[in-house]
Amino acid sequence: MRVAAPAALASFVVIGAVQGGPSVVRVTVAAAMIALLAVIAWIDPSGWRLVGGCAAVAVGLFLICHQQASSLGWFGAVMIAAWTAYRAPGLLAAVTGAALVAGFAVEWSMLTEDGGWGAWISGTVLATVGCTFARRQRVLVEQLSEAQAGLVERTRAEERNRIAAEMHDVIGHAMTVSLLHVSSARLALDEDPDEARAALAEAERLARQSLDEVRGVVGLMRGAGPREVAPLPGGTDVTDLVDSFRRAGTRVQLHVSGSLDALGATNGLAVYRVVQESLTNAARHGNGTPVSVRVDVGGDRTTVTIDSGRSSGSGAATGGAGLIVMNERVQALGGKLLAGPRPGGWRVEAVLPL
Repeated sequence: MRVAAPAALASFVVIGAVQGGPSVVRVTVAAAMIALLAVIAWIDPSGWRLVGGCAAVAVGLFLICHQQASSLGWFGAVMIAAWTAYRAPGLLAAVTGAALVAGFAVEWSMLTEDGGWGAWISGTVLATVGCTFARRQRVLVEQLSEAQAGLVERTRAEERNRIAAEMHDVIGHAMTVSLLHVSSARLALDEDPDEARAALAEAERLARQSLDEVRGVVGLMRGAGPREVAPLPGGTDVTDLVDSFRRAGTRVQLHVSGSLDALGATNGLAVYRVVQESLTNAARHGNGTPVSVRVDVGGDRTTVTIDSGRSSGSGAATGGAGLIVMNERVQALGGKLLAGPRPGGWRVEAVLPL
């Protein structure tokens, strides 16, 4: 469009000058118009600048093709109407089209016996209307493309946040519990080698399990096939999760009301991650105090409550990444999360709709 439109318009200028016969005025005007079109092609204007340049070219066309309804140079005027309608706002396009129609009407009034002016008027109106609609469609497509690009970027950001949340939960849990087992093995190494070996074996098992979970998360985000993706944990795995903390030396009491099978995959994963993150933080900051986990699966909602002796003054307790991740995960499912101090410790309560 930047070069093609000025080049085509310049060709109609030349045709109009040739059909009009040899004249110094025609040659001079045609040369000036071609030079102006070259400048327009170079700077690629839009809006008022494009309309002003095209208006100057249109004046030149009317000088070259004056009183010659059969001149093919008038196609240049129709093209000006189409070009401005496609590149300029609607008001400018309408003014340009109306000015061209008025010019043809004046020519027709001077040469009333030639009905060709009506065809040029009709062509100008049709070009203006058609290209105005084409411009609106082009603008709409551009807006849709921008919206789609923004949606893609937001989707990518959400995927990155989702991966980060899963990795935080998996790795944080694995490192905390493994560290507890390694610490137990170090303390029992001299007094009870069998207990030390058992603790190290449990740490190894947990590390392998966590590695499988990491592979499952990454494989799920990549869209791998079901044979390549390890299943993510769910509500029914909460019992095993609590047992893993018990084996690491954390005193945990678990109370389940209702059936964990009724949670489904999405809610089950959320419940698992909330319990996992809460127990991980309790093991880090609870100084060995008992932890109570309660999961109530009701008819329309699931409530998860974790009470621990964790200090409310710890940095992780007052808005760390774990609390943010839990809150985002619960809110994404339409639930709410409350975390804060209670008498004698810390409470995390999550409510999820079923």
